[in-house]
Amino acid sequence: MTHNINIRPERIDDINDIEKITIEAFKNHPHSNQTEHEIVARLRDDNALSVSLVAEVNNVVVGHIAFSKVKINNEFIQWYGLAPVSVKAEYQNQGVGSQLILSGLNVIGELNAKGCVLLGEPEYYNRFGFKAFEGLVFKGVPPEYFLSLLLSGDMPNGNIEYHKAFS
Repeated sequence: MTHNINIRPERIDDINDIEKITIEAFKNHPHSNQTEHEIVARLRDDNALSVSLVAEVNNVVVGHIAFSKVKINNEFIQWYGLAPVSVKAEYQNQGVGSQLILSGLNVIGELNAKGCVLLGEPEYYNRFGFKAFEGLVFKGVPPEYFLSLLLSGDMPNGNIEYHKAFS
C-alpha cells in the first residue's frame, strides 16, 4: 500500500513523536542497544543535529531521520553520518525510509556535504549508492556494515568519528 508521504524538517512539537517512533523502531533490532532515541536527544541538545527530517502520512509523523557531522582523522571535511533512521512498524517496507534517506541526502547536499557514512545493512543501503570502502574505518564494527557514499570530490581515507552523543 502506497501512502502520500510528506517529508519535512522536524518541529519542536514533533520531538515526542520522534522519540516514540525511534524507541519502537529499534525495540527488537538485533544490533541495537536501544539507545537511539537518547542519541537523537543528545544531538539535539548539543545543536549537533545537522539535519532532522520527519515523514508524515495524513499529518501524522510515521518516520524520522537524523544526520550529524562526522570527523575524518579528527577533522570535519563536510562529511555527515546518517543515524538513526526510524519508521513506525506498520509503515515499514512501504517506501517511507527510502524517501527519508533520499530527502536527507538532498538536504545535506545543499549543505555542501562531500559524503555520508552509516552503519547498516548493505543489502538495503546499496540501492542508495552506499558501499563498504576499506579506506574509511569505523573502529569496532564489522567493515562490511560500515558504508559510505561519496557526494562530491575525492574519497577520503581515515578513521571516522561520530559526535560524542553516539558514545
